[in-house]
Amino acid sequence: MGKTRKEKGNIFRYVAIGLVLVFLLSAALLLIEVWEKRQGRFPVSESQESFLEYNGTNYVLKDNIETFLVLGLDKFEGTFTSDSYNNDRQADFLVLFVFDNSSKKCTAVHINRDTMADMSVLGVAGEKVNEVTKQIALAHTYGNGKEVSCRNTADAVSELLLGIKVNHYISLTMDSVPILNDLVGGVEVTVLDDFTGIDSVLVKGESVTLKGEHALNYVRTRYGLEDSSNSTRMERQKQYMQALYSQMTSCIENDDEFIVNAASKLGNYIVSDRSVTQLQEIAKKFTTYEFNEISSIEGESVMGEKFIEFYPDEASLKKIVVDLFYKPKD
Repeated sequence: MGKTRKEKGNIFRYVAIGLVLVFLLSAALLLIEVWEKRQGRFPVSESQESFLEYNGTNYVLKDNIETFLVLGLDKFEGTFTSDSYNNDRQADFLVLFVFDNSSKKCTAVHINRDTMADMSVLGVAGEKVNEVTKQIALAHTYGNGKEVSCRNTADAVSELLLGIKVNHYISLTMDSVPILNDLVGGVEVTVLDDFTGIDSVLVKGESVTLKGEHALNYVRTRYGLEDSSNSTRMERQKQYMQALYSQMTSCIENDDEFIVNAASKLGNYIVSDRSVTQLQEIAKKFTTYEFNEISSIEGESVMGEKFIEFYPDEASLKKIVVDLFYKPKD
């Protein structure tokens, strides 16, 4: 028996509803895909100046300079996912490595986390919706907590350094410090501060090979110490970085698989725009380039409404930028 006109009408209506639902679902998935892609395409700053005047001399940008930003994030989860446009992970530690690929030299610029800097406020799709001046550590709190937040921090560093481009980045949560520290066999330092009541292993003035959580305590702790300022902690971080650099270059030179193994063990703690192979290429530069020094921007720390604010000295900032990125114009 054939279907009645009413039954045929119902079938048609159900098919139409089904098609509409499929269309709406497909459209929603497409919008989500576009949104996620836009999150990962936060625009890179293009404000780098080719010419600069300093102390009466005209300068031009050096050729073949590459920058690599390392961020230490102060949240302690090993994994993190976020579909939001902000997060609560601050950059507790910032250092910019500057590779001069012509002279085969490397210099590090240690940036105070409390540095007052201009940064972008991001919307839900990762687009810039506003600009604020805050501690540079907070630039990472805008974005998805991963690539977008790292790129936003990189652009804040670029803005701080008079428009110099930050080419690449890597972020690690601070709980990765003990893992990295032990991968290189521990790091020896002469303890700079009194950690009484915090860590009995860290005795001021004594030479200690840091292992595990003691390494994290040494580079992260500031509250509870006689001097709890970030400037004092930065001195410990600088000391630790120099010792770690020496240990790590030795490991890389003696073990071709060191970077691959380290990346495997640190994978859950890392966000980077570089692949493992590309990170290996950067690691080779650490071992083959002459390491100059760790520079710090001079300035003044003052108490703001709630937190410490560091205001960089313009002359010191400009000198670092000129020395590292520019050369006198012929």
